[in-house]
Amino acid sequence: MTAAYAASGEQRSLPVPDGLDGLRLDQAVARLFGLSRTTAAALVDAGAALVDGTARANSYKIRAGSWLEVTLPAPAAPPAVVPQAVSGLGVVYADDDIVVVDKPVGVAAHPSPGWTGPTVIGGLAAIGHRIATSGAAERQGVVHRLDVGTTGIMVVAKSEQAYTFLKRAFKYREVEKRYHAVVQGHLDPLRGTIDAPIDRHPHHDYRWAVVSGGKPSITHYDTLEAFPAASLVDVRLETGRTHQIRVHFSTLRHPCVGDLTYGADPTLAKRLGLDRQWLHARELGFRHPRTGEEVCFVSDYPDDLDRALGILRD
Repeated sequence: MTAAYAASGEQRSLPVPDGLDGLRLDQAVARLFGLSRTTAAALVDAGAALVDGTARANSYKIRAGSWLEVTLPAPAAPPAVVPQAVSGLGVVYADDDIVVVDKPVGVAAHPSPGWTGPTVIGGLAAIGHRIATSGAAERQGVVHRLDVGTTGIMVVAKSEQAYTFLKRAFKYREVEKRYHAVVQGHLDPLRGTIDAPIDRHPHHDYRWAVVSGGKPSITHYDTLEAFPAASLVDVRLETGRTHQIRVHFSTLRHPCVGDLTYGADPTLAKRLGLDRQWLHARELGFRHPRTGEEVCFVSDYPDDLDRALGILRD
């Protein structure tokens, strides 16, 4: 066991459960401690995962009942929020409780490990918006997120009351979230519901997948317009899992156009001039956390998505 890990991390010891019998050591460590496969493999390589007191290779097939000793890495310090002007970040509405933004492509919702680009939270700080302090340090005020490559409407809480109210509203599905997506091919039926559980992909850390035992995930869709190679669909989310729309349509073999991560055709993406998924948070509706009034905000398509849609229509 390395001195670096022993000095900085938490030591855990436990017998290998029957359900992990025969797995690679790095897979077993990842599952037992909720780590990514990459992180687990690094621990094993560093000698921070012992089987019956002996360091083993990542490929070692672990046996039920063996004694596993792991020194987990120390938690990383949360990324700091750095005020930074964000080109294209539009403030649609703001008051003392909420700020509604139109997020451009290439912008993350909040800071995260490994992300060095612009963020919504950093952009709001740069223009003087005070955000609620509730939530993890790096994502205070954030009650929902959009992928870096997804554009559109997003709300951030400015007051503590708003944060609590909106977190509950999102949790209990009291928020109307509508997206527009262009997916490959033609859906059959043209209108329907995708009800399939989602969790992390079993083999790729950066992807998600429909997996048995995943979190319940429900997507409703309605075809708005059909083209020879693709369809424009209106999507209403009943749940809000990471990459939910992208995963669900990919599972149906109708991935979002341009979404190479989830199996989109690169030739079609190139023809349309897209280097990201055609997916836009079109509309967001909820009760205002202070007044109780129903509010709804709509975002127009950004230039790259609008241009791609025009090519499909020609």
